[in-house]
Amino acid sequence: MAHSPAASAAHPAPIVTLTVNPALDVSTSTEAVQPEHKMRCGPSRVDAGGGGVNVSRVIERLGGHSTAIYAVGGATGQAYRQLLEAEGIIGRAIAIEGSTRENITIDETSTGQQFRFVLQGPTVSEAEWQQCVSATEAAMHLGGYVVPSGSLAPGVPDDFYARIARRARELGVRCVVDASGAALAEVVAEGVYLVKPSGRELGELLGAPTLTIDEKIEAARELVGRGRVEVVALTLGGDGAVLVTADSVTRLASPPITVRSTVGAGDSFLAALVLRLAQGHDLAAAFRAGVAAGVATATTEATELCHRDVVEQFERDLAAAATA
Repeated sequence: MAHSPAASAAHPAPIVTLTVNPALDVSTSTEAVQPEHKMRCGPSRVDAGGGGVNVSRVIERLGGHSTAIYAVGGATGQAYRQLLEAEGIIGRAIAIEGSTRENITIDETSTGQQFRFVLQGPTVSEAEWQQCVSATEAAMHLGGYVVPSGSLAPGVPDDFYARIARRARELGVRCVVDASGAALAEVVAEGVYLVKPSGRELGELLGAPTLTIDEKIEAARELVGRGRVEVVALTLGGDGAVLVTADSVTRLASPPITVRSTVGAGDSFLAALVLRLAQGHDLAAAFRAGVAAGVATATTEATELCHRDVVEQFERDLAAAATA
């Protein structure tokens, strides 16, 4: 395999993201969620969401660039494209016959609880998901990164991300996957550079949803030990995150914050981690950036994502703690 020039902050490695089941994220608040009543809501906001697209949005916020491949259709799909264009996200929209789904997040102001309604999404035909594969492959560059992330739409096969991972390996591209269930199992079986499961997703992969944190870390070590995954970035919510490679296990606690919303926190974690790797930083620094971005997003309201100045401050704090 040919080698590409070393990445640097000035000349980062190219990043491609893939979202096959994006969603318009609608968020609002109401005093109390209760059945059989009209619940008067406060101000609402609408964002273009979905795993890979959120990764691209955060990369852009942190001063980086990526190419976003995403499947959209219908009136909601048109609104989705306009939102991304307004944010300056560069990419390619794959037109599908079905209408792009919506997700709904409602904050209950009387309790501080958050209710998240995640819709299934449109059925994507074989011809349509094959177009997504072709567009993603065409956007990949030797030495770069590809980030297939988020749920699979109905009609998309379980091994969809595994197919991307296989082609990435053939092209000399590092594949970074955030998936769950059967899609994650297929990727792990195929082999991939990095996976980012949550503690719950890792437990489900192993058929043991009630694992302790230590058991989850040991399970991540076993995944790497099998030789099919080089890196596991395990996110544990308020308990921080763990980075596992063949040579090391690194755990970072989340800085103390007031959590306002966890929507998009995992996507933000992945975005910052991949961006720093693409800029030539080592895994330890990229991991700190991921934790910083995830925490920064958790301090924002509803479906809002992290802000660069907050992320960079958390990065400095985590780096200082690491050398203390």
